[in-house]
Parts: sequence; C-alpha cells; structure tokens
Amino acid sequence: MTFISSALSYGVKLNTMTAESFGHDREARNAAWEAALEQGVLPEFVHDRLENAASGQGAWVATMTPAELLLARSHGIRPLATVSGTCWFHYGWSWTQGHAQGWHEALERLQREAIAVGANAVVDVRMRTLRHRLANSMDYTLIGTAVRIDRLTPGTDPVVATVPALEFVRLLEADIVPVGVAVGASYDWLNRVGYGGYGVGASFNNTSWQTNWKMQSWSNQPLTELTDFWERIRRDAHADLREAAGRQGNGVLAHTQFGQLLRREQDKQPPAYLGRHIVIGTVVDTHHAAAIPHEIETVIDMRDDISPLNQPGRPRHSGYEAEIQDQEGGI
Repeated sequence: MTFISSALSYGVKLNTMTAESFGHDREARNAAWEAALEQGVLPEFVHDRLENAASGQGAWVATMTPAELLLARSHGIRPLATVSGTCWFHYGWSWTQGHAQGWHEALERLQREAIAVGANAVVDVRMRTLRHRLANSMDYTLIGTAVRIDRLTPGTDPVVATVPALEFVRLLEADIVPVGVAVGASYDWLNRVGYGGYGVGASFNNTSWQTNWKMQSWSNQPLTELTDFWERIRRDAHADLREAAGRQGNGVLAHTQFGQLLRREQDKQPPAYLGRHIVIGTVVDTHHAAAIPHEIETVIDMRDDISPLNQPGRPRHSGYEAEIQDQEGGI
C-alpha cells in the first residue's frame, strides 16, 4: 500500500517527531496512522497525548455536564480524557454483517484509546455518522469519556457504555453493572431470491401486483405484504441484538433503533423494497430480581417548562435521523 511504504520511508522520523510537529506534517501523520492501523495499534503521538491526559498534564476534555461531573467525582469516578474510534467501512456481499462489523471496528479502536489512557470504563458513548454519496460504504465514529474508578487498577478490557455518567452511577448503585455494547442489524430485500442481507447487486423480486394495486387504491386497507416484511426485518434485528447481548450479560439498556424502507423504482415492474433495521444498546449484568439498595423518594420538578428528566435521550439518540449531513448523537 502507498501509505505503508510512505511510513517505512520515514523511518526514524516517525519515531522522533513530537505531537506538535505531527500537527504541521500531515503526510507523516497519515503515514503513522496507516502503519498503526495495519498493526492494530495506536500511533506513538496518540499514546503520548493519552498518557499526558492520564497524568494530568494539560487540560482534560469530557462530555459530562457539570452535574454529572460532580456526581461522578462524589462516587470515586474520575474523567481522564475524551476517546474516540473511527472506521470508514465498505460493506460488500452482506449489508447486514457489514453494517454491524463497521460499528465493531470503531468500537475496538475506541477501546484501544481507553486502554492507552488507563481507563476502567468509557461512558456517554455517542455515535457519529457522516452522510455521503459513496455507494456501499459508511463512516462509523464513536466518542466518549474515559474514566477511572477509585480502588480499581487500570484495566485491559474497559467497559463501554452508551449511558451518560449520571446513569452509569445510578446503575452501579443498584448493583447493575454495564459490561459492553451490543449491535443488532438486519438488511434484506422484499421477496428476495438468494442470500439474505444483500445490498446493491442482490437478486430480488418485486412487490406483488396485488400490493401495488392496493397502494394506488382509494380505499383504506392494510398492506399485509409490506407489514409482514417489515415485521420480519425488525424481529431479525432484535434477535441479533439478543444474541450479541447474551454473550456478555443478561440485559440491554439505553438502546436506540433505526429503521428504514428504501423504495427502488423499476421499468415496467412494481417497485422493489429494501428494509433495514439497526438496534444498538448497553449490555448490563445483574442478579435476577435484585432489590434497589436504597429508598426511593418522590420529588417534584419546579421548572416552569418541559422537564429535562422526561427527555434524557433527546441529544444522544440522533445519529441516524438526518440523511445528508454530518450528524452527531448517542447510540
């Protein structure tokens, strides 16, 4: 590869350049990233930045609100640095597997940064997607706050949670332990012929002529063919999520889901439909029927407005809402 050969040609230069000099040498920075990704590691200048953040050198950055920061510190949870993982992924023969694998690649890169900074967990993990017109590919980015918990040594397998720091503390108080992230995805054509989960180039059939006639009718009536198809897509995605979660814990919290039916017009034929459904959430592990270890008190919100307690997920669950823009939100 061109980038790998460039990295080798730099030789000692890549090993001796500081983080500041990398900011002024874009070619060297790209070469270092390509070489590191081929080996499944982080570039040296990224290690330096994270180590400086962990040791308290320079300002740290966190996605927590002031209230979340105060509560986290009162429970012995200290933010270390903002960590991220990005992957531009091409999915070929299976959009279902490709989409899920893209998020897992980004998740692994996020965990590498968390390990480098010495974190026990990454909280408030948010999903970021970049819309573009490049076929069969997508940008996957995860960003969150790496934290260290008092009395715990730096871990080699930090917990990744989509819940914010406030909810993370509440879960720990209730003896519910976030243990990771699970992804469930399903892509398929209506009445497809061949392998499931195909994208462009798949072998598929059309909606029936009966369904096409119903869609042009003036009468109110259910579209049973599309209803059954859409239900199967959702069930397959949730079954995939349950299977992924079952390998890590016994429950899923703070999940977000996105579904879409894509219509393809065809010459002298009824339209074809591609359905996709993605579900992502935080896997938790807890004892069955465990009691809450503290009293529950009733409180009254005195705000003369819509309470933010009734919409905790609004800014965190918008990663799939917009089709053509750089959109940020939580998983």
